[in-house]
Amino acid sequence: MSSFTTISSDKLARLIGTANAPLLIDVRTDEDFAADPRLIPGSVKRSHESVPDWGEELAGRSAIVACLRGQKLAQGTAAWLRQLGVQAETLDGGFEGWKDAKLPLIDSKKLPPRDAKGRTVWVTRARPKVDRIACPWLIRRFVDPNAVFLFVAPSEVVAVGERFNAAPFDIENVFWSHRGELCTFDVMVEEFGLKTPPLLRLATLVRGADTARPELAPEAPGLLAASLGLSRMYDDDLEQLDAGMLLYDAFYRWCRDATTETHNWPTGKAKA
Repeated sequence: MSSFTTISSDKLARLIGTANAPLLIDVRTDEDFAADPRLIPGSVKRSHESVPDWGEELAGRSAIVACLRGQKLAQGTAAWLRQLGVQAETLDGGFEGWKDAKLPLIDSKKLPPRDAKGRTVWVTRARPKVDRIACPWLIRRFVDPNAVFLFVAPSEVVAVGERFNAAPFDIENVFWSHRGELCTFDVMVEEFGLKTPPLLRLATLVRGADTARPELAPEAPGLLAASLGLSRMYDDDLEQLDAGMLLYDAFYRWCRDATTETHNWPTGKAKA
């Protein structure tokens, strides 16, 4: 197993939101967390004291551990994880270093209650198209990688939310829903403090596709076509969500890295 290593905030920021992002584990003390109850996007709060217990379930995976300043708690937890077969690194400078770099932070008070396994649970209408795939993608990639999504009959969303302690989204008259011209994806980007240039660009595409405004972005009709195609390919909403994760991974990476790239044909044709 590898020895002690660290990762910079800038490098970690490039990994967050991608399909191959490592597990992010926040081991700040309860007192430090209470002083600033925000989380690095995608991170899960764990206790350093019980790492021998919860660390076993992470064997074979990679993880980044952060405490307040990247010192004893993060380094000790990462060392324990390496003993358990986890490829664990620590975040250089810890939570404070990330904050000093002015990188996004999620207010944990905005998150719905977690279940007994530490997961957030969400509920929405069955047969998703655009927003109801885009929002789960955003949550799993930037908010809670272990989030659970329940797809139910439209008339039962609120009641299921109440009985199963799940946060309803993308229906009328709930917090996580359309606001004016904004779609639910826009609202989540705003409320979770994720207004980075790539996610704002992606939000424009989602809004255009979800609200029948293709003029908002040239790519919006393509997103709508792909979304409707997926909805015809899959009868199972969870299988559709799994396929949709790859779709939004691709659109996000285009928004982040490839908007200026073009292709010409034929390849050898001289420019006029």
